[in-house]
Amino acid sequence: MAKSRNTRRERDADAVVEPVDGGLAQLVPDRDRARAWTLLIDGAPQSHVDLDDPAHLSFEYQRRLGHVIDLVAPPGKPLHVVHLGGGAFTLARYVAATRPRSTQQVVERDAALVQLVRRELPLDPGARIRVRSVDARQGLAKVPDGWADLVLADVFSGARTPAHLTSTEFLDEVRRALKPGGAYAANLADGPPLAHLRGQIATAAARFPELALVADPTVLRGKRFGNAVLVASDLPLPTAELTRRAASDPHPGRVEHGRALTDFTGGAVPVVDVSAVASPAPPPSVFR
Repeated sequence: MAKSRNTRRERDADAVVEPVDGGLAQLVPDRDRARAWTLLIDGAPQSHVDLDDPAHLSFEYQRRLGHVIDLVAPPGKPLHVVHLGGGAFTLARYVAATRPRSTQQVVERDAALVQLVRRELPLDPGARIRVRSVDARQGLAKVPDGWADLVLADVFSGARTPAHLTSTEFLDEVRRALKPGGAYAANLADGPPLAHLRGQIATAAARFPELALVADPTVLRGKRFGNAVLVASDLPLPTAELTRRAASDPHPGRVEHGRALTDFTGGAVPVVDVSAVASPAPPPSVFR
């Protein structure tokens, strides 16, 4: 087995290529950063990790989720965080680096991917990160009531969010796991006509009184397929600072909240389990 993997390393110019439960995983070295890697599954970029600088967030959507992590509590305060979807554990590493003594649970269904990442991109043994290889909703159900300060959802199967993670019933589990005043943030992906994104906002609005959405303006205008980060809480969100940070990103984002976000849904109705469908598949051009 080791000999085969070494052969693949040479052929793929130092990339690590292995089959995992969700497809073909590639760990591709970043030529600009000495110990940084990009994880791809079936050619779709999933995560970027810099082992020397775990606070570095390269991907646009991860930077926006990083802003949420920074703003949900005073700087440096340890948090209880649940990550639904692990990838290369980029955001768990970020929390551990920026908020030492945080306690984190990562739920990543793909056990083979977890083994690959642990072997090639090992976690800091001093970080309080527990990884469970089960379905995201099943793993969430194991989180004690009121345990989490923050629940982060970044779950994709074949580049699509599974249907059972898009419903009000799923968000009922999120709310159960959150502490009073805790926050939920989800990485969503959609393209024109943005029906999935509008439905997800309506679904979150049925369970949380405070919402904000961060995305590239061209995505919000329905001009292209892309990511959007949805943030929800029982308490008012730091929208002013989130707006400032998103606007100053390398790829500036726009924050919608309040009445503008309600109007954006265009009358979409909340999604429930019996009618839920997976998010739309991205067009092939997205990964070219």
